[in-house]
Amino acid sequence: MTVDNSDRARALRLTPVSRETEERLSLLVAELARWQAAKNLVSNTTLADVWLRHIADSLQLFRLAPDARTWLDLGSGGGFPGLVIGICLAEVEGGRIHLVESNSRKCAFLRHAARLTGAPVTVHPARIEDVIGDFTGRVDVVTARALAPLPQLLDWCKELLRTGTLGLFPKGQHLDAELTESSRYWKIQASTVSSVTDGAARILMVRAAEKRADP
Repeated sequence: MTVDNSDRARALRLTPVSRETEERLSLLVAELARWQAAKNLVSNTTLADVWLRHIADSLQLFRLAPDARTWLDLGSGGGFPGLVIGICLAEVEGGRIHLVESNSRKCAFLRHAARLTGAPVTVHPARIEDVIGDFTGRVDVVTARALAPLPQLLDWCKELLRTGTLGLFPKGQHLDAELTESSRYWKIQASTVSSVTDGAARILMVRAAEKRADP
C-alpha cells in the first residue's frame, strides 16, 4: 500500500492532532498496510486515501466528545474508529476504549495495533448482543461505524442510552430515511453534525432513545 502524503496532509488539516498522536497514527497506518493483504481488514478501494477515509473520519468522532474518558466501539473491524479513538485516549488520563469484534483475525490485529501504539484498548472477542449489557452505566460514549441500520443500533444501545451514554453514529446519505423508519418505533433525542470528510455524510448524536408502544 502506498500512502499519499497529500491525503495525510489534508486529513490532518481537517482534524489536527498532537505530534505524539500523529506518530501513533502513522504506526497504525503502517501496520494496517502490512496486515491488509493477509487479513483484509478494510476495503481495498479505501487504502489510497486511508488518512482521509479512515483516520480523519474517526478523529472527528473524538472531537465531538473530548471530555469523555470511557468509550465503547461496536463492530470494530479493522479498528475504525475504535483504534483511532484509543490512540487519542493515550493522552487522556484514565482514558480507555472497549472494542467489540466477533472476527478473530480482526481481534488479533486490534490487539497488536493497540500494543504497538500504546493505545488504552480492551478487545472483546464476542458478538455485540452477548456483551453489551456488561457496559450499562459504565461508558460515556458508544460508537458504531458502517455497522447496522439505526433501528438495530438503537436496539443494541437502548440500555446504554438510558443510563447517560452518548451515541455517536456516522451515517451516509440515507440518514433521513433511517430516522424516519426509526421514529415509527422509537422516541429519539438526537442531533446531527456534518461530516468533515464527506459532504453527503453526517454524524448522528443520540442522547436518548425510548421504545414506543406497539405502533
